[in-house]
Amino acid sequence: MALRACVEPLCVTTFKNITKQSHPESFVNFVVMTSNNPFKRLAGETAIYGLSSIIGKLLNWLLVPLYVRVFIPEEYGVVTNLYAYVAFLLVILTYGMETGFFRFSQKTDDSSRVFSTAATSVFGTSVLFVIVIAVFLPHFSSLIGYAGMEQYVMILAGIVAIDAFSSIPFARLRQQNRPLRFAFIKLTGIGINIFLNIFFLIICRQQQLNGAENMLANLYNPEIGIGYIFWVNLVSSSVTLLLLLPQIFGQRGRFDMKLLREMMIYSLPLLVVGIAGQINQNLDKLVLPYLLPESVNALAETGIYGANYKLAILMTMFIQAFRYAFEPFFFSRSKDSADSRKLYADIMNYFIIFGLLIFLGVMLYIDIIKIFIEESYFEGLKVVPIVLLANLFLGIFYNLSLWYKLEDKTKYGARLALLGSAITLAINLIFVPKYGYLASAWAALICYFTMTAASYWLGRKHYPVPYNLKRAGIYALLAGVLFVISQYHGIEYFWLKIGVNTLLMAVFLGFVVRKEGVKISKLVRKK
Repeated sequence: MALRACVEPLCVTTFKNITKQSHPESFVNFVVMTSNNPFKRLAGETAIYGLSSIIGKLLNWLLVPLYVRVFIPEEYGVVTNLYAYVAFLLVILTYGMETGFFRFSQKTDDSSRVFSTAATSVFGTSVLFVIVIAVFLPHFSSLIGYAGMEQYVMILAGIVAIDAFSSIPFARLRQQNRPLRFAFIKLTGIGINIFLNIFFLIICRQQQLNGAENMLANLYNPEIGIGYIFWVNLVSSSVTLLLLLPQIFGQRGRFDMKLLREMMIYSLPLLVVGIAGQINQNLDKLVLPYLLPESVNALAETGIYGANYKLAILMTMFIQAFRYAFEPFFFSRSKDSADSRKLYADIMNYFIIFGLLIFLGVMLYIDIIKIFIEESYFEGLKVVPIVLLANLFLGIFYNLSLWYKLEDKTKYGARLALLGSAITLAINLIFVPKYGYLASAWAALICYFTMTAASYWLGRKHYPVPYNLKRAGIYALLAGVLFVISQYHGIEYFWLKIGVNTLLMAVFLGFVVRKEGVKISKLVRKK
């Protein structure tokens, strides 16, 4: 009773203090952040970011079946091609400021000043970008091969500018450990995007096709076509920015030119990393229409490749969720180098395990997953395992990149990314004319594997972390063997095939639990 008399008022007071905070996710953050176990903290934040990322990406991914049924491969090829340009431009317009914001927020007590400096800088360059595109719109559209489609190009320029500026307040939410607010805003924008796509491309379009004479039918214009995808994206990005206004105007920091110069010195090499990364991820979708022989329908091939590339979405979601949590995490622990390096090694081990689980999950159940795309796209399924492995190595590279970010040696990140870009460019130029998009998939895998190996070698010299390569190799070998068995067991009956592949998945899971179960239990219980 005496103990209860002491503890109960303390618990009630603590809970009231939490619930009175302005952040809607304060209680969740309290549960996650008050744990002295850093492994629990990273796992908890990755789970929250991951849930929002998985839900958001999955919902967006479900638009692919809609697009491939409404638009022919040539039209979807245009969408794939133009969004590859968007990815490049978004990296250029953020020029490494997200990571720079994390780094300098950790180095100073005045994170509001760091935020205001970064946000003002990105806002200014984004506005300048829109003005330049508007002035030179016909020339720029012609340059990228879309003369006569200036409207699409201008809409996409607006999307890029809004998303680039939004990246800084989103980074602020991550730095403040507010994953639920982050998830709410992300999912709201995605929800609007999906709703409007369904409204125009299914409801209004069907009314128009049925010859109805009503307002819904009049809202759909067949001449706009894929333009609806771009207009809807612009609306959803704009709503997202509106929801971020409290984060933007709620800061009391001031713009600091001296600080901006320091941040630029740190961040500009990361711009090179980002551009090179986009070359590695999206160059194939840009150059396929130009490198494929004239006897091939280049835009159709690009559309098939783009649709099947998206089947690796689970790996992409996992990597993105992990990055959202891991980057602020390792910066916050950068002063605990003695204990942190062992933790980083454990994190890498479990990252690889989960990555291999996703690889097997997609490939062992590909017969179910492929129902989301039209049969005319099935010929591209051969690239899916290659793309999955490529993205897994990209995630491992992101893990390894902590050494040059913590040591303020971002120039090494730029060099590694340029090495990868050279590999990607060379393989695409040499082999795409003969082997088509299959060469592009292999280029991505070879590129990311090389970057990972080089980063590991350099990291051992500049910031050694005791990664367990032997254990990772055993898991990778087992996953590879199980994948090969699934491809060549020769079972055709659908449900029997699914059952056997489920057994193969159980073998991998059982092996992992046997090897890691005790260690995971200790990590979770560790204070």
